Amino acid sequence: MQEEHEKYIRRCLQLAQHGASSASPNPMVGSVIVYQGKIIGEGWHQQAGKAHAEVNAIANVTNKELLKKATLYVNLEPCSHQGRTPPCSNLIIDMQIPKVVIGCRDANSLVNGRGIAKLKNAGIEVIEDILKEESEFLNRRFFTFHAQQRPYILLKWAQSKDAFLDINRLAHQKGMHWISSPETRPFVHRERSEVDGILVGANTIINDNPHLGISEFPAQKKLWRIIIDLQGRVAPQSQVFRDQHFIYFSGAKREVETHIINTENPLPEILKILHQKDILSIMVEGGAYTLQQFINAKLWDEALLITGPQSLSQGLAAPKIKGIITEDYYLKQDRIQRLLPL
Repeated sequence: MQEEHEKYIRRCLQLAQHGASSASPNPMVGSVIVYQGKIIGEGWHQQAGKAHAEVNAIANVTNKELLKKATLYVNLEPCSHQGRTPPCSNLIIDMQIPKVVIGCRDANSLVNGRGIAKLKNAGIEVIEDILKEESEFLNRRFFTFHAQQRPYILLKWAQSKDAFLDINRLAHQKGMHWISSPETRPFVHRERSEVDGILVGANTIINDNPHLGISEFPAQKKLWRIIIDLQGRVAPQSQVFRDQHFIYFSGAKREVETHIINTENPLPEILKILHQKDILSIMVEGGAYTLQQFINAKLWDEALLITGPQSLSQGLAAPKIKGIITEDYYLKQDRIQRLLPL
């Protein structure tokens, strides 16, 4: 039975992944319903405020009478509280599903064990911790958000083969100096689509005037553009202020909507505000100083390092980081490395 349970939880994880760009601030959840060794219904959670995975899976079952003899699989514990949608555990009980198999418990304090307890109290057999590590890893951003009371932090930068970020700054020139190849940009934009916000420092805005959007990956999503500008040097005409979907941190009031923060130790205060705004995860994209501040403060959960094929010999040095390399491969000419903290 263990092998069979793992097969169906694995399918739940596949379904859940469809919500990578859209489910936040909710977790990614997939669900399948099995009767006599066959999947009779499946679903996944698409967006906060819309039906949860279990609801969609149940709705997908043609003959609802079969639910009374079926097993429901889900990679995350069914919710037990009234949020934007009714509790999934109530629906499971109402439909008289006799058995539920779960990947892992929900880290949200509103749920954590309560959904399981409600199902058991209703006489439903509950099996837990099937592919537990895989289930927790899939929703690592959600779990970090609730456990650490801050967004999940992904650091990202592109560097030359000899570890420089940019040569334009050395020559006091503005504008982007592309290090990665054009083929890598859709990959980076896909990574962007799976976070809630892109964070950059003032120098990146002043020198590059970036758009900070998702133009090369088909995701229907607006990213929060998060700017740290302690001295108030960023021009209000910059592209990051093109609409109201930005969060601006500075040491003083500006022409744009501003969160005034302590300039001596800004990161904890910034992360607290982002958590209060339900921003589940952020990608820190630069510049070198801002990235290094997060590294030095040990405020990072994952790093994405892209190394281009060219050497610059001089320029703005890349951040210094130590971590466990979990992925290491080439995308065309660019080396892609993913690191986790030691």
